[in-house]
Amino acid sequence: MGFTIGGMRDLRSGTRSGARVGVRRRGRASECTAVAEFTGLWGWDVAPGARAAAPGGDCSCGRAGCPAPGAHPLGFAPEIPAGSTLDDVAEAWSEHPGAAVMLPVGRTFDVLEVPEAAGRPAVVRLERMGLPVGPVTVTPEGRAQFFVAVGAAEELPSLLYRMGLDDVGPAVVRALGAGAHVTAPPSDRGGRGPVRWLREPGLDSPAGLPAARLLLGTLAYAAHRSPCP
Repeated sequence: MGFTIGGMRDLRSGTRSGARVGVRRRGRASECTAVAEFTGLWGWDVAPGARAAAPGGDCSCGRAGCPAPGAHPLGFAPEIPAGSTLDDVAEAWSEHPGAAVMLPVGRTFDVLEVPEAAGRPAVVRLERMGLPVGPVTVTPEGRAQFFVAVGAAEELPSLLYRMGLDDVGPAVVRALGAGAHVTAPPSDRGGRGPVRWLREPGLDSPAGLPAARLLLGTLAYAAHRSPCP
């Protein structure tokens, strides 16, 4: 089963040629649909991730004293590569039922992370200014994660210095790059609740992801003005 833009739109709306797409009928969980969009439409690899029943609870990886319960990839589960179809995803996901959806960072995107209280007004301000904004998630820990072009994690210290923001610490703005993973909607993170889209991916993702330098000033400004600790 291949993908087209129209086909993926039908999949998201639940209809195809006037008929109900049998996601439930075919036994595919919402995670499968999300993963198929990530791999088939946006060209992202996906890693099956661990779950935790509650904050501080045991991790489904089975490791005693896991340092990040419910917030890391399952080391024994192979990644689902970009380009996988819905049928591919359903087959692979059936091997790890209940896994969280995690996205590797540093391949097709990096992440700029700020407090959610800063991220929400920053999105509004960036859009009003006509600046490009890629996908943005909000986590149950209260962080907003902006998907940006690869290289942000490496460039962040020098960008902050050149913009006179070198006093900005990681509690205000931090970057995630190669080796990191983010939990993607609709998955739960660490037993705290689901990750949600603040701004969903567009049809131009990941090709249209903005450079970090285009967002950084607005993010830092919004973070300094927000009531975050």
